[in-house]
Amino acid sequence: MTNYEISQLIDQVLAARASFKPVLIRGGGTKSFYGNPFDRRGDAPVTLDMRSVRGIVNYHPSELVITALAGTPLHEIVEILDASGQMLAFDPPAFGIEATIGGCVSAGLAGPGRLGAGPVKDYVLGAHLLDAQGRVLKFGGEVMKNVAGYDVSRLLTGAMGMFGALTQVSVKVAPKPFEVCTLEWELDEAAALSQCLGWRAKPLPISATAWELVGGAGRLRVRLAGAAAALLAARQSMGGEVVDLAEATKYWVALREQSLDFFATPILWRVACAPGTPALDLGPTLTEWAGGQRWIAADCDPQHIRTVAERAGGHATLFRQLTDHPLPPQGVFHPLNQGNATIVRRLKLEFDPKSLFNPGRLIADL
Repeated sequence: MTNYEISQLIDQVLAARASFKPVLIRGGGTKSFYGNPFDRRGDAPVTLDMRSVRGIVNYHPSELVITALAGTPLHEIVEILDASGQMLAFDPPAFGIEATIGGCVSAGLAGPGRLGAGPVKDYVLGAHLLDAQGRVLKFGGEVMKNVAGYDVSRLLTGAMGMFGALTQVSVKVAPKPFEVCTLEWELDEAAALSQCLGWRAKPLPISATAWELVGGAGRLRVRLAGAAAALLAARQSMGGEVVDLAEATKYWVALREQSLDFFATPILWRVACAPGTPALDLGPTLTEWAGGQRWIAADCDPQHIRTVAERAGGHATLFRQLTDHPLPPQGVFHPLNQGNATIVRRLKLEFDPKSLFNPGRLIADL
C-alpha cells in the first residue's frame, strides 16, 4: 500500500466527515446481501473502495502467520497458502471470485471447518483500522503471543465495518491435514443430532459435519482430518460408508459456498444453538457444526424463530432474503441484550462518534 493510496482513503473519509455524508466501505461486494441495508440517510454515500489496497505484506510459512492488505483477493491468499501446504483453518466462504481478505474478517463468516478449528476471531492476530478522524490505528501484531492491551483485533472481526475501514490484517494460518476422509450415514435429523452429540465426548478427528434431507431421506456426512493412523482408528470406531474423495471435496466446497440445492431459497435463516439442542421443527433444515448451526429455508416469523433460538441457548439471523417481505423490526441480526447493546454503543461512540461508517449494517440504528 503506497502512501498515495492510503492518503486518498484518508481524504475521502475526512471529506465525508466534513459534509456529514455516510461512508460505504466496499470490498469485492460478494457479501453485500449480508446484514441490514445500508442507511443512506438521504445523502449519497462516499464509497470507500478498498480493492486498490491489496498485496501480501509479510508471509513466512514457518511462522504460520500471513499479513495482507485488506483489498487482497481471498483466492490469492488461499492459493499462496496452499502452495506452502497451509490453509485458513476457519474455512471462510467467498461467495464469489472478488471476495477480499478484509471482507472475510469484517463479515466474520466461517465455513464447515469451523467445527474443528474455531471461529474467525480466534485467528486474527492484528489489524490496521482507518477511523473517522482519518487516522490509521494499529492493533495487535504478527505473533501468536500478544497480550498487551485489549484485543481490539477480535472486536473488529465480524463488525461489518461499523468502527472503521480495515486496511491491513494479520491472520494465523494452519498446516493442511495429512489426510481427509468423509463418512456418510442414512439417518433422520433426531438420530443425526444424537450421534453428533455422542461424538463430541470422544477424541475423534472430526473437522466438519452436515445433515440434510436428500431425496426424502436424511443424510449425515462427517469429514475427518488428521494423521492416517487417527483416521483409520476413527473409521473403525464410527462406522459409516466412505464417500469418494473427489465427490466429498466438491460437496464441502459447495456447502461452504452455499451452492447446494438446499440454498436455492428466497429466504434463509441461520440459527446458532447450544450443543445437544434437539430438532427445532422450523422448516426445511440443513445442520452443520455437530448441531451448533442450523440453516432454515423457510419464511419464519422473526419473533418466533428468535424465541426458539434463545430457548436453545443461541440466536437467529435472517441471513439472506430475496423477497419483498419487510425486514424484522430490529434488523436481520438477533437483537443484543441491554448490557451488550450499551457496550457496543459506547465503542461506536469512541471509534466513530458521527456514525460515518456503514451506518445500520450491523445494528439497525447505529
